[in-house]
Amino acid sequence: MRRRTFLELSAAAPLVPLLGCGGGGNDSTGPTPGGGSVPTGAELVELPRLSSSSGNPKLFEGALTAVQAQTQFIPGVNTQVWAYNAQVPGPLIEVNEGDTLRINFVNSLPQDSTIHWHGVPVPPSQDGLPQDPVPPGASRVYQFTLPKGVSGTFWYHPHPHENSAEQVFRGLAGMLIIRGAKDPLAGFEQKNLFISDLRLDAQGAIPANSDQDRLQGREGNHLLVNGREQPRITIRPGSIQRWRIVNATNSRFLRLALANHTLTLVGTDGGLIRQPVPRGEIPLSPAERVEVLVTANQGAGSTHPLLALPYDRQKINVPGPSAQLTVATIAYSNDAPVATPRVPTTLRSISKFGSPVARKQVIFQKNGDQFLVNGKLFDLNRVDLRSNAGVLEEWEVTNLAGMDHPFHIHQGQFQIVSRTKGGATTNESLLAWKDTFNITPAETVRFRMQFPRKGLSVFHCHILEHEAHGMMGVHQIV
Repeated sequence: MRRRTFLELSAAAPLVPLLGCGGGGNDSTGPTPGGGSVPTGAELVELPRLSSSSGNPKLFEGALTAVQAQTQFIPGVNTQVWAYNAQVPGPLIEVNEGDTLRINFVNSLPQDSTIHWHGVPVPPSQDGLPQDPVPPGASRVYQFTLPKGVSGTFWYHPHPHENSAEQVFRGLAGMLIIRGAKDPLAGFEQKNLFISDLRLDAQGAIPANSDQDRLQGREGNHLLVNGREQPRITIRPGSIQRWRIVNATNSRFLRLALANHTLTLVGTDGGLIRQPVPRGEIPLSPAERVEVLVTANQGAGSTHPLLALPYDRQKINVPGPSAQLTVATIAYSNDAPVATPRVPTTLRSISKFGSPVARKQVIFQKNGDQFLVNGKLFDLNRVDLRSNAGVLEEWEVTNLAGMDHPFHIHQGQFQIVSRTKGGATTNESLLAWKDTFNITPAETVRFRMQFPRKGLSVFHCHILEHEAHGMMGVHQIV
């Protein structure tokens, strides 16, 4: 696959159980080195939903506790995880535009923690920043109102100083869906795919990061969807399913393709795009999200793998692309085909940003085993860039740090304008709302964004090991 192509985008079971998470299914197994095998082939489970304790339909009030717990990825072998409400992944939070979200967070971990609402435009004081830690044994309430026009697929995860990578790879992450008042795809059957990485050692434990993990970014030896490896997704012939997909891995780049099918792209990080776009492949760097439509145009009883195709993210001192992985399997039922529903030709109106008033420059760099932003390691107490609230800015991000780096900025969504590499500039062809994009070595990406809320924020590489070890900057909005 050409790297340019990758960058064009930058169950009804009760709970995902803590005992037997990943169990069930057929006799095929995943490649655990020693200690047993993680079962594969079970039916995709629905993510457990966080319920609201509020009687007010416009107020979602719930509780999340980060806790150490035990689960069995390998039948009969207990694995300690760190989990929201003792669930891996954490519970799905589903709310509507205009709702107020109030979450009581309790930190029962041995480290500081926070909850960051990835991609959601929230006040900086409610964004779970590393400057605002919740100590072990303490609690706090996150509360914010979701503006109109922010419907989409998001996720939440910890963002403490230096420890975000460990907390995520030990299990702390969950999906957040914000529904719009008018959803042209509401009638399609929906599947939520929350993709995470898991590494187990020979004893079935989750090991700490190695020096290579800190340099390259951690990848696991098991790729999970909703807490299970290679699940089965059942579909009826002739029907269309809407998949919301989150790449919640620390550093794995996913190049998704569904054998014998075309995936129709209908949404990115910040929700629906203007028109459906057929794609043979869907690239997804760490922290990115997409919405796709899957049309069941194959025969009853057939099966087709959802693949993560090989991709070379140019790891340092590790040449060559990643191995191909099976993410899940789509299985056609033996039911009689249904009439394929019509897909709307227009999904959403998106206005293109005009000319920027101010400009910012960010340079990713590497010095030995350190990853830097504009020549500096992250400092909680230093402001690196300042913006005026409400002003349209153009940011220029250049990757001089080698290997691919996913860039993420807090405080909402932006529009990518262009990419430059090898002296050639290409205007972005897809008008979409984004908060994360991949940037290859020696490439420059430009995007435009407004920051309506005053306060401190951050921007960083979303290879979480790089973010945790210096590749982040402080952004002040005044």
